[in-house]
Amino acid sequence: MTVNAPVRPTTSDLIGRHAGRDRPGPLKPLPTERERGSSPRTGERVRPLTRRQIEDRLQELGDLYAETSGGGPWAWNQARGAFLRRLAVDVRRPGFELLIAETTVLTGCAHGFPIRGDGPRWEGFDGYIPGSLLRLAAAERLFVVSGILVPPRVRRQYQNRAWNLARRLQRRLLADHGAAAGVTLVDRFDDRTAEALRSWGWRYVDGDTPRTPPLGPFRVLVLGS
Repeated sequence: MTVNAPVRPTTSDLIGRHAGRDRPGPLKPLPTERERGSSPRTGERVRPLTRRQIEDRLQELGDLYAETSGGGPWAWNQARGAFLRRLAVDVRRPGFELLIAETTVLTGCAHGFPIRGDGPRWEGFDGYIPGSLLRLAAAERLFVVSGILVPPRVRRQYQNRAWNLARRLQRRLLADHGAAAGVTLVDRFDDRTAEALRSWGWRYVDGDTPRTPPLGPFRVLVLGS
């Protein structure tokens, strides 16, 4: 699962938040929660790309990943290349869909594909998916969400609102394919990604908790039923 997990505020975030305290005169009141949040009426436009459009915008998608993954230039290049290689594999899967969010520029994306009980499995799924999800797969109602890329503000603010961009993207992926549930795998030690997903409505499968990591290399998280 590709998720640019929540990070601590940067120095510039903290400076901007308290800049008013260094100015003469009375302090300005801090903005209310409503004022600080993204407006659901002015949010990004979400739309799918065709396979040809994905190919035409690979460099732009790679840049989006690099810009939101943190680290220095060397880390960006490494992460960017790995992301594009994974995307090149996923895009060939039957039913693959990639959604982008944009205003005047690309601001986010999410992608995935339906998984079927009698078809090719996603690497790592064998032995980790509970029976209830396998039944959904057999009924062609299970969808793998293999990546969500959103800006830091989406990861830190209003995660539980329906208009949160990550929630909009993942909900649209499931709705477009008539899926009853979404599923993803997260490295068992990647707590930041797991917590980001949980803040957007994902849950661990029964028997798994934050304090009891699974025996295998992955956690299974479920969205929906």
